[in-house]
Amino acid sequence: MNSPEALRLVVRAYRAMAYLTGTMLMILCFICIPLQIAGHKEPVEIVGTTHGILYIIYILVAFTMTRFVRMKVASPGTVIVLAAGTIPILTFVVERWVTRTYINPALSAGGAATSEQPVLH
Repeated sequence: MNSPEALRLVVRAYRAMAYLTGTMLMILCFICIPLQIAGHKEPVEIVGTTHGILYIIYILVAFTMTRFVRMKVASPGTVIVLAAGTIPILTFVVERWVTRTYINPALSAGGAATSEQPVLH
């Protein structure tokens, strides 16, 4: 059984990584890639590498969060959460969806969700 404090910590870490990873991907796609096209390759190398490292951390934190809120391991919802860091802006949308669908019910249950949450609404 997961404690409410551990759930809150994992949710905070997930939200932080979702916003950080999403922001870095937007900077990469909308600023650094156009700069690379204009002949400045350094920003894309730095931001691209940073996003790659953050995405690996995001995957670990997001998967941990899906376990805490009792999402099925191979469900479409879990796959969407894990892949969200690869499409600009999607991490922000998915974070809101996961909060409404899984995190809020788990938090209101005191961190001890008794059954699987629905996969998609």
